[in-house]
Formats: sequence, structure tokens, C-alpha cells
Amino acid sequence: MKRTADQIFRFANSVDSVRELAKRRLPRGLFEFIDRGSDDEIALINNRDAYDRVKFRPRTLIDVSARSSETVVLGQTIGMPLAVAPTGAAGLVWHKGEMALARATAAAKVPFTLATRSMSAMEDIASEAGGVLWLQLYTLRDRSSCYAIIERAWKAGFQGLVLTVDTPTNPSRDYNERNGYSLPFKYTVRGVTDILRHPRWFAGVIGRYWRDGGLPRFENLPGRRTIAEGMSPTEMLSDNLTWADIEEYRKRWPGKLMVKGILHPDDAKRAAMLGADAVIVSNHGGRNLDGSMAPLDALPEVVDAVGNRAEVFVDGGIRRGADVAKAIALGAKCVLIGRPTLYGTAVAGELGATHVLNALRREFLYTLATLGVPKVAELSRDIIHAPHLVARGTHRLDLAAE
Repeated sequence: MKRTADQIFRFANSVDSVRELAKRRLPRGLFEFIDRGSDDEIALINNRDAYDRVKFRPRTLIDVSARSSETVVLGQTIGMPLAVAPTGAAGLVWHKGEMALARATAAAKVPFTLATRSMSAMEDIASEAGGVLWLQLYTLRDRSSCYAIIERAWKAGFQGLVLTVDTPTNPSRDYNERNGYSLPFKYTVRGVTDILRHPRWFAGVIGRYWRDGGLPRFENLPGRRTIAEGMSPTEMLSDNLTWADIEEYRKRWPGKLMVKGILHPDDAKRAAMLGADAVIVSNHGGRNLDGSMAPLDALPEVVDAVGNRAEVFVDGGIRRGADVAKAIALGAKCVLIGRPTLYGTAVAGELGATHVLNALRREFLYTLATLGVPKVAELSRDIIHAPHLVARGTHRLDLAAE
């Protein structure tokens, strides 16, 4: 007999409480891979702290009885100003986890971003899940392979291309080595022992892939290699990625183009001038350059620099519906979340991802009501108190004024 969401998530109604359930279910190596940052994890901690530093200044005596979480992003009406970010481990935390996550996202009427290293074929996602679909792309050494991937995505029905530009080299994550976790997967004593201590996960994920024909494969990369084969670091590295590549992708991609991994306003402005439909303010969830500024702190300057040339999205550190409201009020058109829905997927597949999305939407609507803001489009800097966001360079902000 299948358990309901109420039974699975009893007393786990926040992202942090769902995280604790995921931590118990997953092998330590896999959980820390999706949960942790890089080096001393200063950026990871700061991403979250940035939201705590921003306060609300609500308005009262406003009719909010007809409030709505719907908004328009890149010309499409979506259920709330939120998209699911690319998470390459979705197919490892749950059997065909990308499919489960995509279905939950489509039901919530928000965009889903399929990761380059996903273990579900893009054609299957498009035909079985549907919804608003974006494909995330790491630029490979072999550019012709990248062009073939995006052509395949367009034919499959994906509307958006998310170019990740902030990973020129392998990130420094020492805990992966300590835990015996790596992709391509390597058989180490510590890693295998960790897996064997989580038989439910092993049977429900790896066991099911094995019954389907073997180890999970990177279905959208050249050669469809298994997680034990993968692609070499040399093949995956993009340390020669330049603005000329952005121009080339713009020429080749007919749909919406998003550039992910922007923190500097001048980079954002240049991306927009080269034809990007959106820039995503991101430090890769604190997983790459430790000490990088929090995306939320960078957001207002990027918004002011870009103007109406492109839409601005932001990710990193979002754990509550109130966080979504803060980001939108500071100028973002949409936020992206990665870890929150991945935790839910790890616990209960599609049901778990749906639980997290519903929780965030419920919290977001509550925040709108208590702010005196019935519509997403009416969220503005006027309801934000953030004295630490002062003028920098030529992009002046007026957030500290009372």
C-alpha cells in the first residue's frame, strides 16, 4: 500500500525538515555531494545568510483576498516565479529522478531544467512529463558535440537553453574524495561501505537501474556512458569558454537563451547585448568559488545594469517562500531552486518534489498576503529594508533610504 504525502512528510513541512529526511535515506557520499559547497563553504553559508540580512517593510490595509502566485517569465505564464534548476544527481537520489522531478514541476506549472549529466533522455522527459522545459548545458571541449546536443533538445521540444559559464575547472570539494564519491564512479572501500549501509536506497535506485539493463547512463551526453565510465575531466572542462561561444550559441539556438553563473553587472550587460533573453545571477550554489558574493547581494546591481534588455533570474540559498518574495522584490523575474526539490525527490520521488513545491507556493502566498501585495508584479524594492545594499560603482541603489 502506497503511503500518502501526509504520512511520509508528517511534521516535515519546510525545506529544512525535508532535507533531514533525505539525509537519512541517502548514502553520505551522495548526500554531501548535493548538499555541501566548496573549500571552507563560506559562499554556501553566505548564500543563506544573504536572505536573513534582507528584511521586509510591509504595507497594510490592502485587499489581498484575490492574491495570486502566477507571473509571466520569458513570455509564458507560470504558476509562481520559480523554476527548478539543473541538478545532475536527480537520477541517483531516485530511480529516474529527473522524470519524477519533471512531472512534479509540470504539475506545478513552473519550468524544469534538465541537467547535462542527467540520466533520463531529453526525449523521454519531453514526451512523458511535458511542461515548460529548459536544457542546461556545460560547454564541452568538443563544441560539435554541444551543437548536436542543443539541436537534439530543440527537436525534442525544449524551449530554453541554460548555458552554465561559471565552471571553467573542476571545483574543489575535498569531502567527495573523503567519502569515496566520484563521477565517473570508482569502487572504493569507503564508497562501497557507505552504499551498503543504505540498502533501501541501493535496492530502490541502483537495483532498479540494474534490472532495467545495467548502471544508469548519462543519456544526453555523447556515447551514453554509464556512471562508471562518464566523461574525463578533460572532455568536460570549459576553461576556453569565451563570449564568442555565447554569440555562437545565440546563432544556433532558436529558443530562449539564458546565461547562468553571472555575478558582475558588466558581464550581465554584455550577455544581454549579445542576445541572451535572461541572465541567471548565481555562484553555483556556493559549490565552485568559495568566498564568492551571494547572488542575492549581486542581484540589484545586475538588474540595474541590464535594464529592459533581458530578464534577470537568481538562485542560491532559497529555502522559504519568503525568500522568493525578497528576490522578486529586489528585481528578479524568477528564482531557481536546486537542492530543495532534490531533497524532496530523494525522499519520495515525484510525491516528494510536489510536496516541496507546494510548501514553497503556500509560503509565498502567505508572504504576499502579509506584505499587502496581491500580485507578483507589485513586489518592489519599496517593501524591502536592506541598508547593507549600498551604491557600488555606477549602478546606484536606493534601498537604504527610509
